[in-house]
Amino acid sequence: MNDIGISLRDAGVRFEIDSAGESLKSKILSLGRNKSEARYVDALSNIDIEIKHGERVGLIGLNGAGKSTLLKVMARIYPVTSGNAETHGHVCPMFEFATGFEMNQSGWDNIRIRGMLLGMTPDEIEEKLPEIGAFTELGEFLDYPVRTYSAGMFIRLAFAVSTSINPEILLLDEVMGAGDINFAQKAKIRMSEFMRQGKILVFTSHSMDLIRDFCERTIWINKGRIMIDAPTDIAISQYLKNS
Repeated sequence: MNDIGISLRDAGVRFEIDSAGESLKSKILSLGRNKSEARYVDALSNIDIEIKHGERVGLIGLNGAGKSTLLKVMARIYPVTSGNAETHGHVCPMFEFATGFEMNQSGWDNIRIRGMLLGMTPDEIEEKLPEIGAFTELGEFLDYPVRTYSAGMFIRLAFAVSTSINPEILLLDEVMGAGDINFAQKAKIRMSEFMRQGKILVFTSHSMDLIRDFCERTIWINKGRIMIDAPTDIAISQYLKNS
């Protein structure tokens, strides 16, 4: 595929379980178990997904279902251990709140650092700095070290920087629910602007209302496998009925 998009074909991710940190009790209990089963876990299995330019896709499922792993495959952070996975386009992932932040540096400095990590030039960052700072609504807190920030303040800062670069593919993992109501509304407006440009959005959340707001198509994942890939209302209905 040459256009902007995401393609996974029979993709799987298998993690090796590190037994080095196991307690003596755990090691004794594991005696006699099949070692291949004890040492590996299949986080994703036989995943077939095609996401094209302009699509807004939700990922739903219980904790540990494989949603975050799938997003990290799409972001080219995790390689697949079987099958094939391709992502074409400028990707902006928003996962862990503090990723890319220097905790002892100010909010302003962290905007610069995070911007460079996302591929912006120093001149581009300085040009966008006032706009990004205003969007966060953090005011004088931008002068303080980010180690003093709450989770919601991290989200404001990370979201403002990440969405200012106008990525072609935006991957969000449970970030929309961490801010306050007023900021969540601003974020929704910015997300709507992003989607009007026909970009790709992949969004995981436990809030079915947010999934309905943002996503036309939703994929339900359970134990690393796709249970349903359908229009959002159908996928959510099946998920709620069987969860």
